[in-house]
Amino acid sequence: MILSDTSTNVREKKRAKMSFNRNLLNIIIILCVCLNWDCSEGAQEKQRRAIDSHTIQLSSLFPSSSSPCVLSTRASSTKSSLHVTHRHGTCSRITSAKAKSPDHAEILRLDQARVNSIHSKLSKKLTDRVRQSKSTDLPAKDGSTYGSGNFVVTLGIGTPKHDLSLIFDTGSDLTWIQCEPCVRTCYSQKEPIFNPSSSSSYHNVSCSSAECSSLSSATGNSGTCSASNCVYGIQYGDQSFSVGFLAKEKFTLTASNVFDGVNFGCGENNQGLFTGVAGLLGLGRDKLSFPSQTAATYNKIFSYCLPSSASYTGHLTFGSAGVSRSVKFTPISTITDGTSFYGLDIVGISVGGQKLAIPPTVFSTPGALIDSGTVISRLPPKAYAALRGAFKAKMSQYKNTSGVSILDTCFDLTGLKTVTIPTVSFYFNGGAVVQLGSKGVLYAFKMSQVCLAFAGNSDDNNAAIFGNVQQQTLEVVYDGAAGRVGFAPNGCS
Repeated sequence: MILSDTSTNVREKKRAKMSFNRNLLNIIIILCVCLNWDCSEGAQEKQRRAIDSHTIQLSSLFPSSSSPCVLSTRASSTKSSLHVTHRHGTCSRITSAKAKSPDHAEILRLDQARVNSIHSKLSKKLTDRVRQSKSTDLPAKDGSTYGSGNFVVTLGIGTPKHDLSLIFDTGSDLTWIQCEPCVRTCYSQKEPIFNPSSSSSYHNVSCSSAECSSLSSATGNSGTCSASNCVYGIQYGDQSFSVGFLAKEKFTLTASNVFDGVNFGCGENNQGLFTGVAGLLGLGRDKLSFPSQTAATYNKIFSYCLPSSASYTGHLTFGSAGVSRSVKFTPISTITDGTSFYGLDIVGISVGGQKLAIPPTVFSTPGALIDSGTVISRLPPKAYAALRGAFKAKMSQYKNTSGVSILDTCFDLTGLKTVTIPTVSFYFNGGAVVQLGSKGVLYAFKMSQVCLAFAGNSDDNNAAIFGNVQQQTLEVVYDGAAGRVGFAPNGCS
């Protein structure tokens, strides 16, 4: 009897212990589920905040002029790539200790002149404004664009080749350089001026040739004759100009990418704001542009990444080599048909992950384009007002300050080491969504004046322009053959 009671007690204690363990296990499971749920929710919220904003070191907005040059791995590893440098930066081969970089006010003034010129050209108000240039004695139209020419590449021209630094421009078609002899005037450039008589591969183009006839669409001016040789003349919106002979020459991008018989302008009378560089590389859509002339090799495909700092290089790559698989494309719009420009269809903008309530017609009525030479992106007035309002609301913890030139939304960040800014994304036709890099949102004058890097157009009918501040660090792909432009993040590495 005693043994039976003892056995029963042992069994009951075991059952109680097992029940306790099961209950304890259930409690632990419930706790783990709850904790995981809370952690997951917390992680998601933290991740959402990280996606919807950037926290950046303010010192990165003010890089030191003595910083060493950091080369783009993409440009160094791709055969058809050229290093892209800031014209006045540490990495530029044309930077001179004596040369003075333009200040912000001058950069923004030139930028507005370029934008005015683009809008004027697109509105076709220029067709009746052909006038005789007093400087060149050639008919010239306003409407060719130049601006402040921030980004430079170096390539070889002639036989033997001369390495020359050129501004590259998606809004221009004709490639030209300064040439000896300077018949009237040449501006100051860092490298020796090209002398065609020293090149065995140089040839003038006849004024009866098809190429000479193409000048009117590429430059806005018809070619003229001088001793049966074709003479070109191009004048820019700021009254800079280049005049000289249309010629053919060997262009060397890299040792394995050499092109004979490229049409270019050999300028013997040049004046303007090109100081330091040898000329301009035209990447527009006309048949005389460099992508069109090398289409048999590269199929009118090129890409670039603009560096975010003067102490870094980006790349300009011809052909599809190395193009990221993550590129999202949008069709080239029809607004720019018949011009040098690459048109885009913007369909929306988001700030901090929230899409702005902008009616579609705000963008579709004036249209849009992408431009390597415009510094600050321009938006239709209503779109800019929506962007500015949303951005200021997300930046309410920072002190507002006065605007500068075309930039009217600025903050005083004196005494701070970091700033957290909302992400800004653009939505394009075809489903492409482009989140701007952290350096593509702000334009810094000084710590007490850091501004939103966008401006509104003065007229609802003026096209939006996706400028180069917003393009920095993105891989931007121009596929002329397929009629599309693409974007991918982290394009310089």
